[in-house]
Amino acid sequence: MKSWKQTGLAVLICTALIVSLGITPDIHAKGKRKGHFVQLQLLGVNDFHGQLNVAQTIGDGKAGRADYLAAHLKKRKAQNKNTWMVHAGDMVGASAPVSALLQDEPTIELLNRLHFDVGTVGNHEFDEGVQEMLRLIHGGKHESTGYFEGADFPYTVANVVWKDSGKPVLPPHKIKKVRGIPVGFIGIATTDTPNIVTPKAVKDVSFTDAAQAVNREVKKLEKKGVQAIVVLAHEGAFQDRHTEEISGPIADITRKMDDEVDVVISGHSHSRLNGTIDGKLLVQSYSYGTAFSDIDLTLDRRTGDIIQKKAKIVTTWHEGIQPDPKIRSMVQKYEKQVAPIINRKIGEADQTLIRNPSPAGESALGNLIADAQRWKTKTDFAFMNPGGIRANIEEGTVTWGDLYTVQPFNNDLVTMTLTGKQIKRLLNQQWQDGRTRILQISGLTYTWDATRPANDRIVQLQKADGTPIHPDASYTVTANSFIASGGDHFTVFTEATDQTIHSVDLDALVEYIQQLSQPFSAKIEGRIQKINP
Repeated sequence: MKSWKQTGLAVLICTALIVSLGITPDIHAKGKRKGHFVQLQLLGVNDFHGQLNVAQTIGDGKAGRADYLAAHLKKRKAQNKNTWMVHAGDMVGASAPVSALLQDEPTIELLNRLHFDVGTVGNHEFDEGVQEMLRLIHGGKHESTGYFEGADFPYTVANVVWKDSGKPVLPPHKIKKVRGIPVGFIGIATTDTPNIVTPKAVKDVSFTDAAQAVNREVKKLEKKGVQAIVVLAHEGAFQDRHTEEISGPIADITRKMDDEVDVVISGHSHSRLNGTIDGKLLVQSYSYGTAFSDIDLTLDRRTGDIIQKKAKIVTTWHEGIQPDPKIRSMVQKYEKQVAPIINRKIGEADQTLIRNPSPAGESALGNLIADAQRWKTKTDFAFMNPGGIRANIEEGTVTWGDLYTVQPFNNDLVTMTLTGKQIKRLLNQQWQDGRTRILQISGLTYTWDATRPANDRIVQLQKADGTPIHPDASYTVTANSFIASGGDHFTVFTEATDQTIHSVDLDALVEYIQQLSQPFSAKIEGRIQKINP
């Protein structure tokens, strides 16, 4: 990305040369020379998570679902023949059953049918390990689904390398041309991936510094004559609605990127971003296909650089547009395949059980899940990570598919032994690196003080019956295999003794709900209390 002074000087020199040769430039009504500029439209999606047949309620309307997303994207694509579709990762993983039960192959087929042009990987692409990620991208056989052709478009990631060789797992950059002008794409994945997926899934790869990886690839692209550069970044941030200030990991990384980077299309935080950092356009369009980023770029043919850029975040409302019939037919085909499994009735909910927490951090659905895990394993306590609860349980009939959408990771339950002192240290690990992750609990209660240091906020800790939890006493504990192996930075779990693997977490939830009196319910009970907000 050249400075405005450099671009302006180049234009003046070229104009003088044209005039001296007696050539009359072809001028637009707005004064721009035709043929000297190329308009490129990028349509960006992030964090779709295989929500092929799932719509989201936003206010009084609905958005998302594959057939509506497709209709909106095709409508926008028709407005500019120079349009590329790109994504910033987490397109698969934590998916709805219609995709997950078929190894997320249906979601890759969706992207193929929409003719996506380039993508990168998020942390969830690694959920089932690197080899399964590569199978979905390059094609290959799976014991459950047979042979799959893979993605019809390239993936790029610059900061994921094999531990044994240091070589990139996927191409660190890709180059595409629009009307003869090269445009470089560099992908990066969040370096927090080893902490938020099962550690064994990424044991063979390393995640390197994102900004350094981008800057290394920028130099390579420059040597190839590429001036227009777009980063696909699976890393997030948040934007203040009033000040428009963007803060968070991708904002910090963007500031460290080479000034030749023009656009950063981000993901991971499921947030709305549309702003500029150090001259770089930074965007993100929520999640689950409820929105996409429409980025309009103007490229100068003479310099090959992007000289204008702007973006709009477009919500995929259902109202006012017809769903794409071909994509709907595709989804219905997959729904039919998995229908016998997902439509099995498990119970009746007498109200919607919400995963959103109280100010103290407790949720009704979190209580239900933690209770199910403790019931299944017959331990003293159970702990459930909030990031593993992906949807609410809606009022009315609850099917197996509904519960799979709530808990889609198929994590094993692990029982273990911890001391009271270790449990207190574990709970204090809920506040790390400026982030808050409140575990959902069963069998105990506690109070935390927001004014105390992050590593010493637990001020009262007892069993559910009110008796104290003694520091030196030992207690049996249940957690899923993700956090039991230290995921989400809950490293105290790795110190536990007597670790034993039990059933899958989803099976425990299904069996627990089936044995409850119907209709069943759950509520916030004050298991977690906060003082000094």
